[in-house]
Amino acid sequence: MDYKANYEQWLNDPIIDEATKAELRAIADDEKEIQDRFFKDLEFGTGGLRGVLGAGTNRLNIYTIRKATQGLANYILKSDVYEQGMAVAIAHDSRRMSPEFSAEAALVLNANGIKTYTFDSLRSTPLLSFAVRHLGCVAGIVITASHNPPEYNGYKVYWADGGQCPYPRDEEIISEVQKVTSTMVKTMPKAEAAALGLFNIASPDVDTAFIQNVKAQSLNPDIIPMSDIKIVFTPLHGAGNEPVRRALREMGFKNVFTVEEQEKPDGDFPTVSYPNPEEKAAFEYALKLARKKDADLIVATDPDCDRVGVAVKVNGEYEFLSGNMTGVLVAEYLLSQMKEKGALPANGVIISTIVSTDMTRAIANAYGMQYMEVLTGFKYIGEKIKGFEKTGQQYIFGFEESYGYLAGTYARDKDAVVASLLVCEAAAYYRQKGLSLYDALQEIYAKYGFYRETIESITLKGVDGLNDIKRIMTTLRQEPPKALAGEAVIEARDYQNRIIKDLTTGTEAPATLPVSDVLYYATANSWACVRPSGTEPKIKLYFGVKMPVGATQEDAEGKLRDMNGDLRGIVDRVIGA
Repeated sequence: MDYKANYEQWLNDPIIDEATKAELRAIADDEKEIQDRFFKDLEFGTGGLRGVLGAGTNRLNIYTIRKATQGLANYILKSDVYEQGMAVAIAHDSRRMSPEFSAEAALVLNANGIKTYTFDSLRSTPLLSFAVRHLGCVAGIVITASHNPPEYNGYKVYWADGGQCPYPRDEEIISEVQKVTSTMVKTMPKAEAAALGLFNIASPDVDTAFIQNVKAQSLNPDIIPMSDIKIVFTPLHGAGNEPVRRALREMGFKNVFTVEEQEKPDGDFPTVSYPNPEEKAAFEYALKLARKKDADLIVATDPDCDRVGVAVKVNGEYEFLSGNMTGVLVAEYLLSQMKEKGALPANGVIISTIVSTDMTRAIANAYGMQYMEVLTGFKYIGEKIKGFEKTGQQYIFGFEESYGYLAGTYARDKDAVVASLLVCEAAAYYRQKGLSLYDALQEIYAKYGFYRETIESITLKGVDGLNDIKRIMTTLRQEPPKALAGEAVIEARDYQNRIIKDLTTGTEAPATLPVSDVLYYATANSWACVRPSGTEPKIKLYFGVKMPVGATQEDAEGKLRDMNGDLRGIVDRVIGA
């Protein structure tokens, strides 16, 4: 069915409410808008469903939420994991329509005879991941669009292990969703569902158990109450306010100052244009408070509290740490302290992604730990943790460059609560040594070498943008770059076709990671990766370098710019930019 037929179907469907139809009639003369809203259904990517709020199949609304949930219900009822009485846990963040979507999802499941646990207010994504296993659920749902702009919301599905659904389960679920028509969707009144024991509110005990597990990841709890470090924290109007402050308070941090203007949940995110702790602009209010309080570090969590950004004081000003910098700081802190305490496991594992810094491998090797590399998306790290239950390997820490970290196995997704705690604890520990976090990072560079990474996201919206992204990937697949920043490309990996090609010998080997539309190029001292975003209309270019001894930050940044220019030149040629 083409987009115009989908549009007409919604206008004539008796199940669609009049307010939605009025919204659609208002765009009757805007062919491009109709096309954008109806040319496809929202698809599961690395983070599930995510889209702009509004009417249409390519928008997030109560109907796309209900359809997705009916498909999930059908999948659950067919699953050999599901047993009568098992529930689905559902959480939501502060975004527009998040409480409504949470309730709609619960009532569809209830109408299919599946019990649900929702929460009395917003909760973080990692808490939902934890709650799935803590409550013995068959699955979980979280309503969030993470750090996207205010007009977005999303829908992520978790399975019984507490992790997001990787391949092939994600495709099996979306296959069920695609079979659903509007007449197949079931729902029921909340009062009736509650009376039948199907609609339930989770106990506050879940929150307490989650915080206890977060606190258990601390390696030096005794130093925290004695520390005088000053911390500025901002939840950016999201779900991190209560859990992060509670964890820090209960561990004994005394000087935690919360940005008052961004403390309360607000889906309009009125103080930021983009509630993303990866962006320096999101720290505007936190910087003002940090300067006023002379804070040692700033911690900012995104709306669903699964990502954290950090800035540290250096010579009276604040230096922003990249996701990779924070990741290696925490990895080195955890491993060094475990070694000092004689607690390094013989079968320990550190995990990161193919687009994150190569320094993580060097750190893991230095401590005799195994290093594992996975595709982008924390669900792949969660999948490895699940696998360790059978192999006996011990997960220590995992992270991805996009500001997501997890220590411990209580959750199976990235957790900004534990990351915030460990960053602050590391700051307190290094303060005892007369070092700031930034000083500690320089010591890590001195120990392992000077690594630098960067990323460029190219936004290509709508059906035209989708076609441009496909053409870029096809062109790069057929004609990989021969050199980057003057260095010959010696290896090309195509994860879509699962081929690793040695360009010096012409030999090929199978890629061991799952199928994914990702291309990766390596030179002797650098790498580049290209992948379409799974959740946004973007194609992303990643770059990383390891510089020789004596190289400066300017040298590294210059090489990264040259690499970007070489690859971006190919991209621009394809799209006619």
